[in-house]
Amino acid sequence: MDQIVLFDDPALRGSLLPFTFTRPVADIRVGILKISEKWQKYSGSAVSFLTQEYLQKKFPRNDTPAMAVNGAWLPDTDSVAILQDLKPNQALYWGKVLLAAYIGETEKNLAFASEREAIQLGKEPVLVQKTWNIFQYNASEIKKDFALITKGRTSQPIDDPHTRVYGLDNIFVEAGAKIRAAVLNAENGPIYIGKNAEVQEGALIRGSFALGEGSIVNMGAKLRGDTSVGPFSKIGGEVSNSVIFGYSNKGHDGFLGNSVLGEWCNLGADTNTSNLKNNYAPVKLWDYTKGTFANTGLQFCGLMMGDHSKSGINTMFNTGTVVGVGAIIFGEGYPRNFIPSFSWGGSAGFDTFNLSKFEETVRVVCARRDYEWTAADQEIVERVYELTKSYRIWDKTS
Repeated sequence: MDQIVLFDDPALRGSLLPFTFTRPVADIRVGILKISEKWQKYSGSAVSFLTQEYLQKKFPRNDTPAMAVNGAWLPDTDSVAILQDLKPNQALYWGKVLLAAYIGETEKNLAFASEREAIQLGKEPVLVQKTWNIFQYNASEIKKDFALITKGRTSQPIDDPHTRVYGLDNIFVEAGAKIRAAVLNAENGPIYIGKNAEVQEGALIRGSFALGEGSIVNMGAKLRGDTSVGPFSKIGGEVSNSVIFGYSNKGHDGFLGNSVLGEWCNLGADTNTSNLKNNYAPVKLWDYTKGTFANTGLQFCGLMMGDHSKSGINTMFNTGTVVGVGAIIFGEGYPRNFIPSFSWGGSAGFDTFNLSKFEETVRVVCARRDYEWTAADQEIVERVYELTKSYRIWDKTS
C-alpha cells in the first residue's frame, strides 16, 4: 500500500468529543504513538486524513487512490496483512462498522462502500469508540508501541549512579534524555523515555509509562503506571492511568487519575481530580451524541479535558467531569460535571471566554513552545466556538 487515508467514522467521532472538535480521530494519542503514527509505522505507507471540512486544512488528505482505514482502529502486526488481502471490489467490516475500503482520488466520502462486497473481519478489532477507551487501552498500547518502535534498536544507557532501576531490559531511553536520582520500575510494564526528555530528581515511575520528546517529569513526581505523556509537556504530582496528548502541563502536586488531557492544557497547582465516586457507583459522563450524561459502566473515571483548557490553583474536578475546548476553570468548590467549550468560571457560575481574549492567551502559550499559531489553527477554534454555542446556555449573544 502506497497510501493510507484514515477516515473519521461519523458515529465514533461524535462519541470522542471534545477531543475530536480539534483533530481527526486518528490524531488521538493512545500508548506512545498517535493512531496515525501506528498505521504509518506498521505499514510503512504515507498516511493522510479524511475528516471534517474545517479540520482538513490542518490535517490534509492526499488526493491519490488509497486504502481508506477507519481512524479509530488500533492496528497490530496482523492489520496490514489483512488490508493487503482486501480486493478493490470489497469493503471490510466488523458488524456494521466499516473498517476499510479502497478509495479513489475523486471520491470525497465512503458512501460507495455500501455497494462493495462486504467482508467481515475474522477477529474483533480494537476500536477507540469512547473517550474513556483512551485510558482503558493505554497500558496495552504502550506495550505494543514499545515493541514496535524499539525493535532492533539499542537504548541509551542509564548511567546516573543515583538512579535505581528495576527491569532494565524493559526500559528504553532515547538520545539526549536525562535521568537523575529517580526510581524506574519496569517489572510490570515497559518504560519509554523520549528524545531530549528529562526525569528529575526524586521521581518515582512505574511502568507501563511513556514520556514524549522534550517532556519533563518534575521533581518528586509519583507516576503509578499505565500513563502516557506526549511531547513537550510537564508532569508532576501523582498520576495514574492517564493520557496527556502533548504540549500540556500538569507540573504541580495534585492527583490525576483515569483521565485524558488534550493539547495545550494546563492544570494549576494542587488541581485534583476525583476518579471514584464515594458510593462506588458506575460513573456517568457527558455524551455529546445524546446531549445528556450516559453511564460509562466504569467504577474509575476522572477528567476529560479538551485542547487549550486550563484550571486555576486548587481546582477540584468531580468524578467524571468533561471540559470542552478553550475553557478556563477556577475558584473554590466543585464546578459542574460538564463544562462547555470557551467557558470562564467555576462553581459560582460561568461566563463566555470570548475569542479575542482566547487568541491573546493562546499566542503567548504557543510562543513559549516555539509553536507558530497558524491561520488553520485559528479557523478551527473559530469553528469550534460556533459549533459549541448552544452549550453555553448563559450566553445568548455568543
